[in-house]
Amino acid sequence: MLDPVTRDRALQAAEAAVEVAGSVIRPFFRSGIATHTKDDRSPVTIADRTAERVMRAVLTERMPEAGILGEEFGLEQPEARLRWVLDPLDGTRAFITGRPTFGILLALLVDDEPVLGLIDQPVLRERWTGVAGRPTRFTGPFGGGTAGIATTRRGMALSEAELSCTAPGMMDDRTRPGFQRLEAAVRRSSWGGDCYGYGLLALGQIDVVAERDMKPWDWAALVPVVEGAGGRITDWSGRPLRADGDGSVLAVGDPALLAPCVACLSAAA
Repeated sequence: MLDPVTRDRALQAAEAAVEVAGSVIRPFFRSGIATHTKDDRSPVTIADRTAERVMRAVLTERMPEAGILGEEFGLEQPEARLRWVLDPLDGTRAFITGRPTFGILLALLVDDEPVLGLIDQPVLRERWTGVAGRPTRFTGPFGGGTAGIATTRRGMALSEAELSCTAPGMMDDRTRPGFQRLEAAVRRSSWGGDCYGYGLLALGQIDVVAERDMKPWDWAALVPVVEGAGGRITDWSGRPLRADGDGSVLAVGDPALLAPCVACLSAAA
């Protein structure tokens, strides 16, 4: 955990970093910018790379003792006990197709445990801020939460739940049957969302998110946000998320839904 002084300094640094990243990203939204394909066949733009550069600059200036792991430019100071983990533009496919369901993700880890996480949607001006041991805060022009506090939805059966996943392509032949069992067990499922889906789960709009092939920069910021709103986030077997895990992520708004969701997914996990 963080002492109060370091926690407050880290929160200020994180908020400054996502602010400057948002100022970089907004002018490129729906601008028809060029898209390049990385070695893993995922898309990347100048917005992704420039936003990560400015985030790194802010974080290094504010907290030089912390390491940084980013999607675009790798790991700095691997020996550091404190480590920022960032995805400057989670949901590049949504971004390049003009959909405002992408976001900026920034987490702080202490000994590999996420203790601070931000989800920031720079076009809609919405932000979720999770700090371990505190309620998740939500700010934005469209409502959600009560008095700025994000709260998940509770008290429904799995058969009443709303399920979300970014894309069917996350599943392969081994994992698809488990997801299909979960999809058959819920009230309704929807596709698309990236990190924004987890923000909606923290607001009680979505009840379950189940995804695969997630890297640490995809999920680290989500942990304090979801858990601070009253939910749970694990892998498909119900275990804590780890950098050396299998890349599966399961988030539930109501902790009571975790066990039945794991039961649906477990044969494929």
